[in-house]
Amino acid sequence: MAFLGSNISPDVGLRLLLCPLGSNVVLRTACCSVGVVLPVYSTFKAIETKNQDDQHKWLVYWAAYGSFTVAEIFTDKLLHWCPFYYHLKFAFLVWLQLPSVEGARVLYMNHLRPFLRRHQSRLDQIVNFLYGEMVKFASNHETEIQVTRAVFAKILLSANQMVREIMHPTQRQIGGPGQHVQTSDSESEDEE
Repeated sequence: MAFLGSNISPDVGLRLLLCPLGSNVVLRTACCSVGVVLPVYSTFKAIETKNQDDQHKWLVYWAAYGSFTVAEIFTDKLLHWCPFYYHLKFAFLVWLQLPSVEGARVLYMNHLRPFLRRHQSRLDQIVNFLYGEMVKFASNHETEIQVTRAVFAKILLSANQMVREIMHPTQRQIGGPGQHVQTSDSESEDEE
């Protein structure tokens, strides 16, 4: 299978992934693609087609993936030096999704679900406390949040204008403040 119409052999990508001395950039990209990009698109498709089985499958996947991500926060610092760390991570992410083994479902049913059910009442208390604290924080800092939102909106507007100017360099603004007359070097100027 040619990638984007290229003449690169299909086993080149596999060799890059499996090479123990391969670049971590390739492996990290593969982990992100397999662990996040593909599941996001598959989740989108499950939602749009309203297929309840697929929706359930991807909810279970995201629960398993989220748990893995939380565990990885702690283990990453201990294991990142291992030369096969990203190979193992990639293999685990593939295992989570493989239809033949349904790794996410196995992880959820055998480990995550029993743990969450056993600690559900305590976790509910923690979640309710954290939610209440977020609401208090948001209401106590409503002015700052509004100012931040306004600044962010202005930054996005400026970035949008810069992108438009880069994409259409022949158009330029003339006139002072309040006058929005655009001209193009190839068109005659119209006066209003």
